[in-house]
Amino acid sequence: MSINLPTPRLPKALDIPQIYFRPPTPDVPAYKPMIVPPADLERPEEVEAEETTEQPEPPSLKIPVIDIQVPIPETAVVVTAVTTAVVAVATTTVTQSLFEPIKKKVQKQLQAKVNKWKENRKKKRDSSENLKTE
Repeated sequence: MSINLPTPRLPKALDIPQIYFRPPTPDVPAYKPMIVPPADLERPEEVEAEETTEQPEPPSLKIPVIDIQVPIPETAVVVTAVTTAVVAVATTTVTQSLFEPIKKKVQKQLQAKVNKWKENRKKKRDSSENLKTE
């Protein structure tokens, strides 16, 4: 007598595509070598020295009534100042509108606690005065 074992029917294996992994390639930093001239470097005799030019006077605004020259700041300084001012005003406006309701709720709760404390204090004072008079 033989044992008849059932043969399981297994599904076919999934066809999983193979992933090809390429290892990363590093970007090696490169720099242009800096050439440092020797300490005793001098200009050749046949080359003339350049004449230095004076810096132009910074632009200024003349106020006619009081006759004062006011220097005009550089564009970068003005842009930085304006950006800082705009960010400060925007931040203040947004935070004020966000924290105003919270402030009101906290203030109400604190005022309720203070009022309750005052009532309890008044009751204690009244009861101690009643005991003294009796």
